[in-house]
Amino acid sequence: MAYWLLKTEPDNYSYSDLATEGSTVWDGVNNPLALKHLRTMVIGDLALIYHTGRERQVVGVAEIVSQPYADPALNDAKRAVVDVRAVNNVKQPVTLAQIKQDSFFIDFDLLRLPRLSVVPVSESYWQRLMQLADSKI
Repeated sequence: MAYWLLKTEPDNYSYSDLATEGSTVWDGVNNPLALKHLRTMVIGDLALIYHTGRERQVVGVAEIVSQPYADPALNDAKRAVVDVRAVNNVKQPVTLAQIKQDSFFIDFDLLRLPRLSVVPVSESYWQRLMQLADSKI
């Protein structure tokens, strides 16, 4: 199992939207490196849902429930999507400021490549984020 961080603008699509719907197609990924990461996802991987914009915080956990496939809304085989389902909100959102202040995350791609919308999360980073979020998965 791999771990990921998926960014979303909460004014467009929030974790509460995902929780209400139960599952969704995770689309809109344009960056070639982010698409490469998305294409390596497998069923059962877990993802942190990170709100961008004014919030800038980890707010929930989702599970990857499909293999990557071509975005059916586009006529471009290179644009992949996956289906995700809501698992649960984190008890305590983890802000970008908290992550930046924690020297443990010095090499975290969320900080190194801040514009990337799909970010791999190592198991050690995942465990630390879950600790900060006061959550268990």
